[in-house]
Amino acid sequence: MGGPGSFQARFIRVLKERGFRVTHDILDPVNYAILVVGGTKNILQLRRAQKSGVRIVQRLNGMNWVHRKRKTGIRHFLRAEVNNQILASIRKLSDGIVYQSVFSCDWWNRVHGICKANSIVVHNGVDLQEFNPVGPGSKPIDFYRMLLVEGNLGGGYEQGLITAVDAVKLLNRRLDKPTQLMVVGKVPHALKESVSSGDVNIEWKGIVRREDVSEIDRSAHLLFSADINAACPNSVVEAMACGLPVIGYDTGALKELVAAGTGEIAPYGSDVWQLKQPDVHALADAAQKVLQAREDYSKKAREHARAHFDIQMIADRYLEMLLASS
Repeated sequence: MGGPGSFQARFIRVLKERGFRVTHDILDPVNYAILVVGGTKNILQLRRAQKSGVRIVQRLNGMNWVHRKRKTGIRHFLRAEVNNQILASIRKLSDGIVYQSVFSCDWWNRVHGICKANSIVVHNGVDLQEFNPVGPGSKPIDFYRMLLVEGNLGGGYEQGLITAVDAVKLLNRRLDKPTQLMVVGKVPHALKESVSSGDVNIEWKGIVRREDVSEIDRSAHLLFSADINAACPNSVVEAMACGLPVIGYDTGALKELVAAGTGEIAPYGSDVWQLKQPDVHALADAAQKVLQAREDYSKKAREHARAHFDIQMIADRYLEMLLASS
């Protein structure tokens, strides 16, 4: 759901359009380069391919960390720790690394040291034809719609939804029209029950098809990027490409993505790395500011996406790293 899968599908489509042959077989004898999207358990196969002259490039986002701050279960804890070790091991053997953001690069260098491999920072890309302001999806007239798009809002990531609900409650007391919260993604039933009340109109969209996301983006007035310390959320670049302004907290790479005039970034207001409670009033202030000048924000969001997040341009950067001499 979303995340690496969305990027991978877009990148493969561009590669095939340009005449490249793409395979998921690590040991295919005609491979020139391998792009590891995050991690893989097949590290021994990667080493074999590398010894035969194949170039290994790793695409890195962040690390698993929430499990160390909240009780998410022993299975989840162990899986998260193992995945972190896999990512770190591949980082050491790679010939090149593409970090999804400056935030991600600094984080890895701080925790694991600067890697010997050449590295670049490349934000995620989006198909500007698929994600654009024109097309199906109309905004409601009698209320504002705030959109929240996450793959999974459980497993320690519940706070984003709780914060969104609290922000909508504040907006309902401030604005000339009520605000609806639309939630896209997997939400545990118990969490839905805990945040549902008569005070907030919530539309639960659940898991949707990738091809439906652009229409949903066009049906909202603003996107709340709920993930904290995120490396480079696809939902943000997709929304901006559709002319949907973005609000969120100043954590992770969000300020790298949301330029001035394309949305509003609010101060978190407490220690995000300890998962302290955020400043909901600051988030509501950001939403209110965007809604009061939404057309200007929308235009600048689309312009910024065209200049910085075009998947064709992003693919060029990846190919520079993949096709370089080891």
